[in-house]
Amino acid sequence: LTGGTTIHFEENPVKENAKAYDSNETEKPNIYTPLKEIRADFLEKNQGCYSTSTPQSRSISRNQSSKEKQSQPSAKSDGESPNGFHKTWTLLLVLLISVPLLYVLWSGIRGGTSSSRDAEILQEFRSRMKKLKDTYQSQDPDLWRRAHVFLEKRLNASRTHLEPAVVLLTAGREAEKALRCLSNEIADAFASSQNATTIRINGVDKAVRDSDIVKLEVDTELSSGFREGKKVAVVHRFESLPAGSTLIFYKYCDHENAAFKDVALLLTVLLDEQSLRKSFTFQEVEEKVRDFLRAKFTGSDVRSSYNGMDTDKLSGLWSRISHLVLPVWPEKGLPLEGC
Repeated sequence: LTGGTTIHFEENPVKENAKAYDSNETEKPNIYTPLKEIRADFLEKNQGCYSTSTPQSRSISRNQSSKEKQSQPSAKSDGESPNGFHKTWTLLLVLLISVPLLYVLWSGIRGGTSSSRDAEILQEFRSRMKKLKDTYQSQDPDLWRRAHVFLEKRLNASRTHLEPAVVLLTAGREAEKALRCLSNEIADAFASSQNATTIRINGVDKAVRDSDIVKLEVDTELSSGFREGKKVAVVHRFESLPAGSTLIFYKYCDHENAAFKDVALLLTVLLDEQSLRKSFTFQEVEEKVRDFLRAKFTGSDVRSSYNGMDTDKLSGLWSRISHLVLPVWPEKGLPLEGC
């Protein structure tokens, strides 16, 4: 610096060029920047499109997904419905097969038990009847055969019984004891084979009493005894009962409407004559008893009433009590007391 004169030093051209170069380098646009801005702008635009379209797509997708989920249970339900239908029919088929099969098996078991019980009852009854036959050796062989067959039918529980078994035993005066003892013994054989007991009614004890009262008493004795499980009744000296009272046997000996169908009744009739010839046929014996009862119950000396016995009523009664009429002959060696 001299005399106030300012001296300017020019910079080195090389340096200026270097600066200019640096400046140019600084200000020179970067080619990557526009690419980045374009890419960002593209992504921003696409993001906008995505933001506007995606929710709908998502909504549609969700709806479709929801529908698919809803349709899956429906399809599952539709798939299960046939299966459930088949299962129901299979169960019904099993029931339809098993129920009748069980019924058949149960019926077979019961049938087997019933058959076994029937066999035991029949064996017991036959054993008792054989002993009686050995004791009452004077009796007609047909008495044992007919009584045996007739009563055995009522001992078979598997059979349907439409009417009771009614046996009428008759004898002359000489065989009165045999008549009483044999009727008791046959009744007891029938009852004991079924573990039951016998109803016993004696007509002689009721002979002079009022007919209506006797009818009520006989009805009560029979009905109460059979309801208690007794299987047989013996009515001794049937001919001695008051005529009108015998009409109660309509109720117990009827062919179709008997009060008790699985029981037996043994009636005894003692004839007026001393003896009953062995030469009589069973048909002749039956006719003899019928004529005897007609004279006994409808004779001129029999007191009549509107509800008493008459010929028509006696005919109806006879048809009910004459199922099997058997004669009894005198026996030797019977106990003096008892029977």
